[in-house]
Formats: sequence, structure tokens, C-alpha cells
Amino acid sequence: MDSFIELARNRFSCRAFKNQEVSKELVEKVFEAARIAPSAVNSQPWIFIAITEEPLKKMIAATYARSWLETAPVIIIACGDHNRSWRRSDGKDHCDIDIAIAIDHITLAATENGLATCWVCKFDTMKCASLLEIPAHVTPIALIPLGFPAEAPKADRHKDKRKPLNEILFWEGTKF
Repeated sequence: MDSFIELARNRFSCRAFKNQEVSKELVEKVFEAARIAPSAVNSQPWIFIAITEEPLKKMIAATYARSWLETAPVIIIACGDHNRSWRRSDGKDHCDIDIAIAIDHITLAATENGLATCWVCKFDTMKCASLLEIPAHVTPIALIPLGFPAEAPKADRHKDKRKPLNEILFWEGTKF
């Protein structure tokens, strides 16, 4: 368990990448972690689009307001297929939850393989969908830049930024 906690602590939101290609084999190795991620009733409602070609990468990066996204050698568009996602009896669609689990697997697998990522959710999803001709039942949920980090994360980045365990874990009978 210590190695997993260490891996999770080493993952960070990278906003500067080396100008270094990421091989298709390494991208696929990272995405094996997404492929095996759990989903509600094993619906696997995810679709990931890997963008590496410069003209399209620039167009996708333009759906986000900050230019650092263009520094990533790969931009992944994580999409949810609402025709395949499971819905609870009250109608709750679990698509976004399932995609979040798969993205978390990706970020950890990337870290384990010397790569870095960042969740980007504040982007023009309609423009992104239009650029990629994504059908209406599929929603772009997040952009995930992927590449070798330009610099190591600050060692103390978690200090005083994470709630203590007693503020997030409550045992039965405990009021919160």
C-alpha cells in the first residue's frame, strides 16, 4: 500500500511539458489502465481521442483559455457515451462518474511511467465536439494533456492543502 500512496502523492497537475514526443506504445500502455477501470454495471461508456498532430492539437488547445495546453505533446479528449452509460432507477446517469474513474487511472499510470497530466474541464465542449465531429450522445468531459513534465513538482505541494483524515472520514454514529 505504501507504493500506491507514494504514486498518488507523486501525481500532480502539470502545466509545462518538455518538447519530447511520447511514443504510441507508451500512450497505449497508460491507456491500458483506463481500459481496465471499473464502471457501473461494466458499461465502459468511455471514448478517448488522442491528438498528436500539430494543426488539430492547436485547434483543440484553442478551446481552452490558457496557452500552456499547447506544450503537451499529446492531448487526450475524454468523452462519455451516454447511450452506453448505466442509469440508476432514479435516472442518475453514471457516465461522468465512470469517466472520472478511468481518468484517475490514466493520471496514475502516466505518473508511474514518468509522464505527467492535468485535468482540464473548463473548455468549450461544444467547439471541441464540433472540431472532432463527435455525435450528440457523446460528450467531451475533460481534456488531458499528456507528456514528460518540464519540471518536477514542488515537494511540499500537499503541505497544509489536504484536509486531515478526521475531517473526511466519519464512522457510523458520528455526526458531521
